[in-house]
Amino acid sequence: MDVLGSKQDSGWRNKRGEASLSDVHRSIDISQSGSRWRRLAAFAGPGYLVAVGYMDPGNWATSLAGGSKFGYALLAVALLSNLMAIVLQSLCARLAIASGRDLAQACRDAFPKWVSIPLWALAEIAIIATDIAEVIGTAIGLNLIFGIPLELGVLITALDVFIILYLQKMGFRWVEAFIITLLGVIAVCFAIQIFLADPQWGGVIRGFFPTTEIVTNPEMLYLALGILGATVMPHNLYLHSGIVQTRNYGHTLPEKKEALTYATIDSTVALCFALLINASILILAAAAFNSTGRTEVAELGEAHSLLAPLLGLAIAPTLFGIALLCCGLNSTVTATLAGQIVMEGFLKMKLQPWIRRLITRAIAIIPAAFVTIWYGDAGTAELLILTQVVLSLQLSFAVFPLVMFTASKAKMGQLVAPIWLSGIAWLIAVVIAGLNVKLLVDFVSG
Repeated sequence: MDVLGSKQDSGWRNKRGEASLSDVHRSIDISQSGSRWRRLAAFAGPGYLVAVGYMDPGNWATSLAGGSKFGYALLAVALLSNLMAIVLQSLCARLAIASGRDLAQACRDAFPKWVSIPLWALAEIAIIATDIAEVIGTAIGLNLIFGIPLELGVLITALDVFIILYLQKMGFRWVEAFIITLLGVIAVCFAIQIFLADPQWGGVIRGFFPTTEIVTNPEMLYLALGILGATVMPHNLYLHSGIVQTRNYGHTLPEKKEALTYATIDSTVALCFALLINASILILAAAAFNSTGRTEVAELGEAHSLLAPLLGLAIAPTLFGIALLCCGLNSTVTATLAGQIVMEGFLKMKLQPWIRRLITRAIAIIPAAFVTIWYGDAGTAELLILTQVVLSLQLSFAVFPLVMFTASKAKMGQLVAPIWLSGIAWLIAVVIAGLNVKLLVDFVSG
């Protein structure tokens, strides 16, 4: 019995219910007799599923637009967003390990229904926005590599549910292996493209230092918030707090402390890798497009067609298409798991994964298909950037509860976040909320 967990339940309005992702809960054993490196390796995996959200197709659109229009200037936003993500994802692991709840379950058990139900609705909107980006990105990837029309590619993306079902049947480690393999392919593709683009490394380094123009220029702020929404994603907070619990890390305080250390290392290393990919997209756009005077490139298809003449090799656009398709497939897996965690956690409603996936995907396909058919490539680019801004606006509704819970001794017991960490997390939450208010004021005032 989890004695620590039962004591901490006294800090919640409702007792803890069914385990998060019950079909894979604590399904991966952690050998207490093995070396530290073996135990650390056993925890490696969830962080890379989280990292996928930091390089999804929606991120590509905002980074391409930012890099082509403002050069390397928005690299500072990518770095700041990544540092925010490292802090917030560590809190997700802390919440899961200390309370035995994912973020959705924690919201349900801490708040009355008139608060938790709207939070569930906002979380669903965030997942739909994420899914729209994946539908469009995967469809564009299929178009770029195989020449499949965008309209047909959008419909084909509904079939990816079978990939997830097959992987989940084989075990959660297979899901993680699939994700990490595709991340490796993406990294190789971008390494080659960056080498071909030969960016100005002095400009790249300067780009990691923020300027006041990011806040004072409404157009730059809009893209910066898009990058923020594409980096620190609401569904990732729910996802991480669920999949950390696939590890069978024991119930004593020392075991939980060790699990928290290893889970934090896993997510931090994975997010540093994500920053490399995220920054690579922006650097590639700045080096290939901004430096040649093409400052309005935002469509993924347009970027693909311009890479060959600008970089001088026919393989460049192919690598771009392969990386994009891999990103779309990866994001599909993580959005499915996040959707399952959100629905089961908030509503205690269990659906078969394939039913849940088809419902979410159908909701995403309708607007994606309409925009693709009606407006073509230009419309899909605008929709991609819009989805990322929507995610940014939803972010506070996941971040504030997370910071509240992990700062509460009554809810977290001896694993409560230290004061310095809670202080940084509150600052991040306020900065995100403040930027969103600024975006809305600019939008309303025109």
